[in-house]
Amino acid sequence: MDLVVDPALAELHPTGHHPDAPSRYAALLDHFRDWRGGDAASVDDIELCHDPAYVASVAAIDEPTWLDGDTIATETSYRAALIAAGLAIEAARSGGLALVRPPGHHALPARAMGFCIFDNVAVAARRLLEDGDAGRLVIVDWDVHHGNGTQAIVEDDESVFFVSLHQWPFYPGSGGPLDQGPTTLNVPLPAGSGDDEYTRVFRDTVEPAVARFEPDLVLVSAGFDAHRDDPLAEMRVTEDGFRELARRSSALAPRCGAVLEGGYNVATLPRLVEAALEGFNS
Repeated sequence: MDLVVDPALAELHPTGHHPDAPSRYAALLDHFRDWRGGDAASVDDIELCHDPAYVASVAAIDEPTWLDGDTIATETSYRAALIAAGLAIEAARSGGLALVRPPGHHALPARAMGFCIFDNVAVAARRLLEDGDAGRLVIVDWDVHHGNGTQAIVEDDESVFFVSLHQWPFYPGSGGPLDQGPTTLNVPLPAGSGDDEYTRVFRDTVEPAVARFEPDLVLVSAGFDAHRDDPLAEMRVTEDGFRELARRSSALAPRCGAVLEGGYNVATLPRLVEAALEGFNS
């Protein structure tokens, strides 16, 4: 697995002191020098998951605008969101890890939420299914927050199995133990969970459920905010833990792609991504 990157994301979508600031992406560019690019998503790609009126409203933004209490957009955010979704599609097709911002897994069909404008991993999944590049796929989300937007978009699609491991109770309030479905598996974990807890539930719960679904592709929403030093959560995962999550995720299906979600400690994020790459490639 290699990295799929667009350096423009270190300049576009300026957010001031917001946790998803351009400096987060710049730190990744400073750390990783070996990567390849990809094309921006088209409007048709985005509208596989999002309401056209909502997409048009984001495209029309020409001044700083709060889309919800946590999500700011500026005049270049639409372009950044198209690039992020396009890199996710490329990573899904070719087996890469897309480094993107803004993240995507909270974005709902008709509105932004939780730093997210368009749901990158869901757009990638729908594009590959639409093109016949995948038949049955699993989305595994190990961002510290429940991937509520992704679940809302794919939960009625019998060709997509959605798994989310996340801190609970926590933002956004969904993904509890009773929030399950035929192709939805939520694995809520208490604050303070670390490598041992994540490995145990992945081995005992996630792997058997995914094996029964028999996917030909796994897409990972790779958030790193469950790290013990992340400022926005209360989990205790280490570099070794992310390496193991990536290794186990890549073994779930014959093909694997991944998309960056959260991870807001700029000092630790590059080495956590590096650890995940080692796991995906092991």
